[in-house]
Formats: sequence, structure tokens, C-alpha cells
Amino acid sequence: MKIDEGIGYIELHSVVNEIPLVFRPTVIWDDKDVILIDTGYPGQFEAIRDQLAKLTPGRLTKIIITHHDYDHIGSLYEVISGFNHKIEVFANELTKPYIQGEKKLMKTGVTVPVIQVDTTITDGQVLPFCGGISVIFTPGHTPDHLSLYHHAAKTLISGDALTADQGQLQYPTKKFTLDMDQAIQSITRFLDYEIDKAICFHGGVCKNQVMERLAALAAGKVTSDQ
Repeated sequence: MKIDEGIGYIELHSVVNEIPLVFRPTVIWDDKDVILIDTGYPGQFEAIRDQLAKLTPGRLTKIIITHHDYDHIGSLYEVISGFNHKIEVFANELTKPYIQGEKKLMKTGVTVPVIQVDTTITDGQVLPFCGGISVIFTPGHTPDHLSLYHHAAKTLISGDALTADQGQLQYPTKKFTLDMDQAIQSITRFLDYEIDKAICFHGGVCKNQVMERLAALAAGKVTSDQ
């Protein structure tokens, strides 16, 4: 679904322990690049391919991984292998060994099929693609977590640093977050950006008073029952 010029998301559906789940990887594009942010659980290649074809005019050129959780890197190998052209993989230095099969995933204890990370990205870096994408290091949910800010659309891609419920930003889910205090501290990083809307991997798009909500979350003023 397109939400602004050159940015939108796709929906990936999975069932885990008989619970239906929906993930929303962000897609950013222009006339040179199509960038996918995160890939869902394994088995999502066809859904990713088909939805990208409907959403964007070009072919996938880059994938950025926000962190190493299984629902974010699970289909990475299939996507890289499934397209018949080079796709660059970008990730944090801390995420790299999980993608390359050198470490087991922290929460599941599994390893994923090996994919080489082409480029490591760091906090504060502005990637020169699609109008500029800032890298924001936001540990807490996992130690390697990063979020992204798309300058042209003034849009935050939160990864799992935030969730959303009925269009309202929420804290990351407590039971899946390794250091909740650090995760809340990381939310303060977002206040340095002019954010009109946010896309959460779990929950979708938020457009209503985003900066005000971020300030309340960062100050610990939001009650969460997650």
C-alpha cells in the first residue's frame, strides 16, 4: 500500500502457534532503486515478489535489515535467491553475523541460511538513496536494533522499536523485548527528527499527532498492557 510519494508497505501473513500474524515491511522507491526493509518469516518470497510488482515501477535493488529477529530476516535468503539479479543487503555490524550464519538468533536459537551482507550501516549515517534515509541506532528490543527515517516523506520506519494499535503508536511488545528500559530510552532518538508518520512492522501506519505521541512514549507517560 502506498502512503506517500515513493514509500509504502506490503503485508505478509503468517500463522505461528495457530495465531494469525500480519507483518508490514516498508518499501521505498524512486526511478533508480526499490528498497525493501525486512523480509518476514521464511516462505514469504512469492508474496514479497508479487506485492512489490504491484506497488513499485522498478525491480528490487536493496534490502535493509533492522535487526536479526526471525520474522525480519527469515525470508532474506529466499528473496536474494529468488530474483535473477543482484540485490544489495545492508545491515548493522551487530546484525551481520546473524545474517551470515555465524551466530544463532538470540530468541530462537536457530541459524538462518547464509547470506553475505554487502554494506554495514551505522548510527547517524544518511544513505544516499530515494531522497535520503537516516540510520538511527535504537537498541533495546534487541541489542542490534536500528530504525530508519525517510527524509523525503518525513516518515519513520520503526522496525520493532515501536508497535502500533489502531493507528496509535505503542511501546515495543514487552515479552519480546530484551531490555525494555533501553528500548524506551531509544525512543528519545526519534525526537530529533521531523516525523509526520510512522510505519511499524507490527501494527502498520500511524499519522495522528506522531511527534506528540513519541514525546509521551519517550517520557514513559504511556500505559502499556503488552
